[in-house]
Amino acid sequence: MTRYAMAIDQRRCVGCHSCTVACRTWNDLPMDIIYNPVLGGVVEGEWPNVHRNFVPTLCMHCKNPECVPCCPTGASQQDEDGVVWVDYKKCMGCKVCVNACPYGMRDTSHTVRRFDEYVRKCTFCKERREMEPDKDPYCVQTCHQKARIFGDIDDPNSEISRLINRSDTFRLLEELGTDPQIYYIPALGGKR
Repeated sequence: MTRYAMAIDQRRCVGCHSCTVACRTWNDLPMDIIYNPVLGGVVEGEWPNVHRNFVPTLCMHCKNPECVPCCPTGASQQDEDGVVWVDYKKCMGCKVCVNACPYGMRDTSHTVRRFDEYVRKCTFCKERREMEPDKDPYCVQTCHQKARIFGDIDDPNSEISRLINRSDTFRLLEELGTDPQIYYIPALGGKR
């Protein structure tokens, strides 16, 4: 069975934010919402061995998402392929799921009128993949450093499965038991 995941290779990420811009453009997001902020830019090391470490973030599409079962209207959903998404027609903007997400990756726009408010988040470009199944999410397609790898983690021959199985990876807040499906390959400094 297909289970989507993403690997982010911090050794390759240069903090250019092209993933953020591509996502904002594709999703036509209000100015106050960003689905995948790039954090960090901290300089580490001593000359001449200096590097910067960036942490691109997005919805972790957890196997055990905190945000789905708490939704009072059933708007927060998870597909069989692991993608967590929001049915905007059912969402009443109560923000229960926003508060439940330990990663802070759900938000509502503060620029829209109250009756138009609903929770928004990354969907791994669900609508695009429904139209063109072999296309990667826009953040992956746009990354010129190829720091983002997307695919079916249950397929042992997929690029993401091979990469995760042969690399030292970590996941954010893994100790919470949500089983996040975003894997990070540590930067050159090797710190988590």
